[in-house]
Amino acid sequence: MGRKKVKLAWITNDATRRTTFEKRKKGLVKKVSELATLCGVEACLVVYGPQDAVEAEPEVWPSPAETARVATRFNSMPEMYRWRKMTDQEDFLRQRVAKLQDQLRRQDRESRELEVSLFAHEIMAGGRILDDADLNDAMGLMQMIDLKLKQPNPLKIQNMS
Repeated sequence: MGRKKVKLAWITNDATRRTTFEKRKKGLVKKVSELATLCGVEACLVVYGPQDAVEAEPEVWPSPAETARVATRFNSMPEMYRWRKMTDQEDFLRQRVAKLQDQLRRQDRESRELEVSLFAHEIMAGGRILDDADLNDAMGLMQMIDLKLKQPNPLKIQNMS
């Protein structure tokens, strides 16, 4: 059974906020640990607690020495490799918008093809006449006919054998 959707907003109750922080931090440590184990990668985690926390030191996983080693190794990589697959919120949103625009263009094209196909069928069935077509319908119909004429005819291929 899935969990209910959590509203992402500031938790005003201090005790609830601390409890939620600790639970989420524990889950995050578990995920990083599983990622490192299952995928055989080096990983580390640095989590700073709330500003009003008694301990000013961040919590690190797996250990401070190992975390420092992984961070040093990362920082010693050439910048080209270090930033190759990193993305920030702006880049992520830009990529998402581009992907959605591409999907919209594809849907528009498919919708137009269906409209033209329906128009052609209505003409052939006698429900409409070609004089009813506006410039867009006529151009779309002409493009569809050109495409159909360029496609190989399966009946001709079967008859040739």
